This record gives sequence, structure tokens and C-alpha cells, in this order.
Amino acid sequence: MAALKFTDSHNMVAFLNKHTKSDGFEQIVDFLNAHPIKYALTVNPTIYTSCIEQFWVTAKVKNVNGEVQIQALVDKKKVIITETSVRSDLLLEDDEGVECLLNATIFEQLTLMGYENITQKLTFYKAFFSHQWNFLIHTILQCLSAKTTAWNEFSSTMASAIICLATNQKFNFSKYIFDNMVKNLVKNWRVVLKFLMYLRLCKCSWINIVEGMSNNIKGIYDEPSHTKMGF
Repeated sequence: MAALKFTDSHNMVAFLNKHTKSDGFEQIVDFLNAHPIKYALTVNPTIYTSCIEQFWVTAKVKNVNGEVQIQALVDKKKVIITETSVRSDLLLEDDEGVECLLNATIFEQLTLMGYENITQKLTFYKAFFSHQWNFLIHTILQCLSAKTTAWNEFSSTMASAIICLATNQKFNFSKYIFDNMVKNLVKNWRVVLKFLMYLRLCKCSWINIVEGMSNNIKGIYDEPSHTKMGF
């Protein structure tokens, strides 16, 4: 099995501050700062490379009493991540939220948001939105999605997430994040390159374990930031 790699363009930290280049984006910044999703976008723990590597090297998908879990070892201590723990650790409050909207609803709502090139395809492009919507979409893609490339496009699932944010509905980010962590462990190596993903979430999940470690933690990962360049 090939070694897992860090990917700088994934799971970025959002800094939702206003500055001189944010003219015209103030309402979206205010919206994200007031939304329950803010913590998941901005939480920025110290991430030790050795801990992340231990987690993903030892991680396995288990089914325990009907519940899917990711179990791993960090400093020889068991770490368990579930959809419920993701929800708790990132303060997402999205239990029973939308997983993916119906295609017809997606097309209708994106049209209302000003999307300029609706077809029957389920791949959508940021370029067909206003700059303000573009910024919101880019923030969600870089900070919470499983993507690492092709930032100009997004799927029907991410379209559902954006629409839910815009219409004050709950989108189940916890399930989306957890399911993609599971896929990262079980998908075919020959088809898709796996990587060390959701580093901020992983650290939040085992923060108490790492607190007790002294000799085995090595290297601090410089977490990439989704900053004012997004404007």
C-alpha cells in the first residue's frame, strides 16, 4: 500500500474577518460568522504530523452493533470516529439534515441563486455565479469538502449543501465528512489516490489523547488557510 500524503489544498482553515478587500462580501462573512457551521470552518488546532500519520496508517473501518466506525491507534491508544463524533467534535448540529436534494430542486434553487447555465448535468461551475456566491461556494469546498482539485466545479452533493445554507435548511455535513473518510480507507488504490484527509477533524477527535503524549509527537503540520485571497 502506497504511503499517504498531505494535501495542502484540502480542509483549509477559514478566517472570516473583514478587511479592505472584502467590499461587497460583508453579508456573506456576517452570515458565516453567525451560522453554526462557523466552528467547523475556523477551528484550527495544532496538528502533529506523527499523530496524523499514525491514525491513517492504522485506521480501519469497522461495523459495531450496526454502527460504522473508523478505529485507529494514536500513541497505542484507540481512537474511534463515527458520524456522531464528527457532529459533536465540530459542533455541527446537523443531525437528520439533508444528505442530497432532488435533482429538480437543485436546478430550481440554483436558478433562483442566479446560476447562468442550468443544464441536466449534475456537475456545476462557480464561474456561472456572482462573485459573492462564488466566494461562499469556494469557502465550503476548500474547508469542508473532500475535494483537492478542480475548484471551479462541484457536485450535486455540494450544490445541496450550498442551497441548504442559502435557504436555512440543515445539511448533514457530519455524514458527508464521515462518509468520505470511510471512502478514503476502502476505495481502490488503483483508481483514486488516497491522502491524509480532514486533519483538523482528526485532531479534534483525539485531542485528549494527544494532551497526554510527550515523547512520541513529532512535527507540526502547517495548516493551509483559506484567507483574503478568496476575495
